[in-house]
Amino acid sequence: MKVSYYPGCSLEGTAKPFDKSTRKILGALDVAIEEIPDWSCCGSSPALKMDRMLSTSLAAHNLALAEDQHLENLVIPCPFCFRRLLSAQEEIDTDQNVKQRVTKVIERELSGDIHVHNLVGFLRYTIGLDTIAAKVKKPLKGLRIVPYYGCYLVKPSGITHFDNPEQPVSMDELLEVLGVEVMDWDFKTECCGAGLSVSKTETVCELSSRVIREAGWKQADAIVVACQLCQANLDMRQDEIGKKDGKKYKIPVIYFTQLLGLAFGMPAKELKLSHHLVNPMPMLTKKGFV
Repeated sequence: MKVSYYPGCSLEGTAKPFDKSTRKILGALDVAIEEIPDWSCCGSSPALKMDRMLSTSLAAHNLALAEDQHLENLVIPCPFCFRRLLSAQEEIDTDQNVKQRVTKVIERELSGDIHVHNLVGFLRYTIGLDTIAAKVKKPLKGLRIVPYYGCYLVKPSGITHFDNPEQPVSMDELLEVLGVEVMDWDFKTECCGAGLSVSKTETVCELSSRVIREAGWKQADAIVVACQLCQANLDMRQDEIGKKDGKKYKIPVIYFTQLLGLAFGMPAKELKLSHHLVNPMPMLTKKGFV
């Protein structure tokens, strides 16, 4: 299978481990990726708040480039980019006024034929659990994790069109195939506040502390994420939260793609598992996974 691939700005910078591990596992699953040529910002939060038409046009520009690749599926790891491109596609398809304005801005009309997927949904429902299970060489039995979807990946269901917006299971099922013990908890889709990191730091600390405290109380070996903003936010705030609580939190925050790669038998170095502030390597080494 060959798919169009949109990495987005963060995966080209601070979230390189997400991008690298994504490319590795898709290759192992015989999914060839063709990165959208000359892609640009998706028009997410900042642009969306300032100028909705600008935001929609930025997303449409990337969709147009993807359509030019003549591939059936577009895969996007970042939840923010996924929702922006998918929202723009549906808005253009259902609102003639928006369609006319965007067509004028990007100087072309979208066909709307390409299927936009988030990576989690693509792996779970297009590739399938049986195919993923067949690639597991090193089961991660004994690894206790809490899956953290964040507030953007599966909400609102009217846009994302996959999984339950309050009790999602797609990432749980992907991880269970690897032999991971996926613990149930009430914070799967609670906001960690990452989008407010600059403007409302105290609020962010309170929101993220709830997630960290619960993961600590559950005695999870790691928090597993599918969003680069959630990863960075939960990874970097544990010292600050610990000082307030009088505790020392050192809970690794790992991308689900990194665990897939590890279970597929890939070296930890290739998956950039040591590129997090809370280094998961000591825990993974102790459990015999690396």
